[in-house]
Amino acid sequence: MQSFPSRPEMNCSKNTGFVLSGLSSDPDKPQLLFGLFLALYLLSLLGNSLLLLAIGADIHLHTPMYFFLSQLSLVDLCFTTTTAPKMLETLWTSNGLISFFECLAQLYFFTVFANMDNLLLTAMAIDRYAAICHPLHYTLLMTPCRCGLLVGGAWGVAHSISLVHALLLSQLLAFYTNQEIPHFFCDFGPLFRLSCSDTHLNEDLMMVLTGLLGISPLLCIISSYAHIFLAVARVPSAHGRKKALATCSSHLAMVILFYSSVFATYLKSPSTSHASGELGAAVMYTLVTPTLNPFIYSLRNKEVKRSLKRILGIESSWH
Repeated sequence: MQSFPSRPEMNCSKNTGFVLSGLSSDPDKPQLLFGLFLALYLLSLLGNSLLLLAIGADIHLHTPMYFFLSQLSLVDLCFTTTTAPKMLETLWTSNGLISFFECLAQLYFFTVFANMDNLLLTAMAIDRYAAICHPLHYTLLMTPCRCGLLVGGAWGVAHSISLVHALLLSQLLAFYTNQEIPHFFCDFGPLFRLSCSDTHLNEDLMMVLTGLLGISPLLCIISSYAHIFLAVARVPSAHGRKKALATCSSHLAMVILFYSSVFATYLKSPSTSHASGELGAAVMYTLVTPTLNPFIYSLRNKEVKRSLKRILGIESSWH
């Protein structure tokens, strides 16, 4: 787990705000980056909104798998909106000023939606495990009530953890006079390094909760897919094996995208913290991955494509 380097010797002052400088180190490319990130953000809004609409409008998609997928699309809409607008404003105006309470609010919602992404991917893995390993009992295992409890519990856990972090961070009112955050959104590490207060409790709590909410869901996903692959290996026909794996290939692609970019961002040594490679990985999981998720599912899923064609009124042109 990453530890935070010692703080520089600087004067302390009551905090008035910070400067987000993660994307301003290369002044020759703000217009290019603005255009690229704006396109990704709008594509994310469009893709996730269409997927939500397709699932909500088609009664055949009112199943546990698509219920979890609709929740993931809703979370991804909120997740990108937590960081992208401020990032675009910084690129457009070259002014990365953000007040302490704006920073706190951004970090609160960022933590909520990042944890929800993590927990929903786990719930989707459990759903695929139940569907493939226990097909005869699937409707009894994944009832609407249990699916609602899984999602409701995930929202409760995500908000509770974020609230604890926010309450502890709100006590850090004195910061060093150099209040530059080398990132495009407020993150825990830079705030801890800039704080004049003792942040050991915050850091220890973050490491414990990151371990619990990072490792436990991942182990659950790995365990689910281990059972799924064993079950698929016992299917006698190649067509049956292919059909079974096809139902979870999109989810597996999302899991790999999400965890690879998160690990690339946070499993770094302090000396390389917030280097260009890490910022690139942060862009991946805060903007690129939420943009790709709806397209991964819609392009590989006949039911979703059929619903989208009917909604958009272009069904006849696709035949």
